Amino acid sequence: MTAGEMSKQNVPLPEQPSGFEGPFTTRQLLRLDEAMRLADRSTGLVFSIYVGGLDEPSRDHAKKLHAELADPGRSVLIAVSPNDRVLEIVTGATARKRLPDRTCKLAALSMVASFGGGDLAGGLVIGLAQLAEHAGKS
Repeated sequence: MTAGEMSKQNVPLPEQPSGFEGPFTTRQLLRLDEAMRLADRSTGLVFSIYVGGLDEPSRDHAKKLHAELADPGRSVLIAVSPNDRVLEIVTGATARKRLPDRTCKLAALSMVASFGGGDLAGGLVIGLAQLAEHAGKS
């Protein structure tokens, strides 16, 4: 499922503490880690997030990243390239049965709305929660 390009608006990244590499603060990283753990535990699927540049075509690059995960069949990858305003959600064969394209598109729309407001971490947390809710229990 391709969420396609995010809003053409510039997506501002949160301010970073000096000496910190990456788009997230420590608090945001902890929040993302907790959201992924909850999603994993409640669904039996494995959720992963990639934030960084995606080579063109972005969908193929996201699929390659997904294939490198420990259990691609049960995995869901949310890949975001903020600078390119691209979001991709890749689901493995088992995960796809519980997360059809329509569900992923709805989660992508929610994430893009948050990203457009400058909240990258919050958008990812919202997307994880929506995907986990729709996937249900294993």
